[in-house]
Amino acid sequence: MADTRTAAADGTFSADERAAMKQRATELKAQSASGKGAAKRQKEAQACLDAIAALPEPDKTIAERFHVAVTETAPHLEPKTWYGFPSYALDGKVLTFLQPASKFDTRYASIGFNEVAALDDGDFWPTSFAVTEFTDAVDEAVRQLVARAVA
Repeated sequence: MADTRTAAADGTFSADERAAMKQRATELKAQSASGKGAAKRQKEAQACLDAIAALPEPDKTIAERFHVAVTETAPHLEPKTWYGFPSYALDGKVLTFLQPASKFDTRYASIGFNEVAALDDGDFWPTSFAVTEFTDAVDEAVRQLVARAVA
């Protein structure tokens, strides 16, 4: 059986990558159809919660704790989905997201920050972090990163 997680040798997208792109297209259609303002934000927030609820363990627990850490630290960020990932946007641009391990059958979940995040630190800084368990220490580190990212 072929591995669906990695790009094919001929440079085409893997089945998982194609599925993620289709999911993103579906998200964009739903966002444009959901109206504007508070109603749109509410639908996107519910989609984020639904995506978290649908995850298998341990991704579900990691995503739930990530959601709490982000929304308590930066309540002005807008929960939504991005390629099916729970994500949190600032002024419509995804600032941070959780890529569950189960999404691409990887060894660990990843917490990522996009370029809108104010994490710059000279010429080189991390923007993605592996998570195998959302401990209290991870919670504190995530809260500090989110606070810095929105500053």
